[in-house]
Amino acid sequence: MWHLYQFPLCPFSRKVRLLMSEKGIAYELQTEKPWEARDGFFAMNPAGRVPVLHEEERGITLADSRAICEYLEETVDRNPLISGTAQQRAEVRRLVAMFDENFFNDVAGPLLHERMKKRLILRQSPDAKMLREAMKLAHDWLDYIDYLIDHRPWLAGATMTLADLAAAAQISVADYLGGIDWSSHEPARGWYLVIKSRPSFRPLLSERMEVIQPPSHYAEVDA
Repeated sequence: MWHLYQFPLCPFSRKVRLLMSEKGIAYELQTEKPWEARDGFFAMNPAGRVPVLHEEERGITLADSRAICEYLEETVDRNPLISGTAQQRAEVRRLVAMFDENFFNDVAGPLLHERMKKRLILRQSPDAKMLREAMKLAHDWLDYIDYLIDHRPWLAGATMTLADLAAAAQISVADYLGGIDWSSHEPARGWYLVIKSRPSFRPLLSERMEVIQPPSHYAEVDA
């Protein structure tokens, strides 16, 4: 049995959870708070970051969400999420990297810092200017998703891929933290509603942080 060490509002953990659920891979969740710097966790991943996937019987430990997803794609044939021609697979990987890196740096990362880390760890008030900038950049990203969905059924092409899961994982965290305004982004909103209506997404929508609650629309699959 796989054990996934993760943090509920970590978008990279969410991406791995979505992929594993879509591929029908059984796993158990282990909540890890990276800021606690637990020795046992650092032994599994010296970078000190979630997610980490561990299988004790086979002695397998995998760290970094992209490495984990690629490993599972290569070892589990069911429901491939990086498929098609070499060019199509390259497009999936391009979009995964863009949302993992650029969207996180622009939107999800700043929102996590201002609305979660400052509250739970630093005991500070959020910076309103940083929040406004993150929400402004979120509009730009939704514009890009609008463009993609206007030209393709899914972000990377004709079928749902890891690109859709990576983007939805990042957006779901930003949405939980109140950083997404869906008005004037109907194509992106429609795409996201389809994603979050999938069975793989339901556990994410039901989870709550103790002191940080999402907006009312967060768990609704028709709003």
